Amino acid sequence: MQDEEFLYASSGEFRGEGAQILDAVGISTAGKTREVLHAEFQRAGFFLTHVLECPFEDNGTFEARAQTMLKKRLTAVATRIRRSLKPKRVMAVTEELTLVMDDILATDLGCPVVLDRGKPFLLESRSGENSVARLKDALAAASAG
Repeated sequence: MQDEEFLYASSGEFRGEGAQILDAVGISTAGKTREVLHAEFQRAGFFLTHVLECPFEDNGTFEARAQTMLKKRLTAVATRIRRSLKPKRVMAVTEELTLVMDDILATDLGCPVVLDRGKPFLLESRSGENSVARLKDALAAASAG
């Protein structure tokens, strides 16, 4: 991933994952600085945390390596979620989390985990599916309830 794809990157125009997340939560980037967008995102009650903060190269064993790395970081991330973020709910986003979904559901996050048909929400649509639309619907339902 490029820096511009990270929601909390300090410079550049939003692209990729960062832009998709802002779109899903209904925040327009038009004419706004990153600082303004970060504040707006958090004022709306959203916080984004990554299980793995550094990407790694895929050398053909991506799935096994990703699963091992995600599992190693899950306890620390769960502690941060419970103690610092204290959310009302957690939404799993990105396909890679599928590798550790059972571990996430078995972990005490202090709140429910919202999923897309039992799986993490995908930001990129595949085979005509619109996962971002389902994420928007889940966010709207969570806000209403």
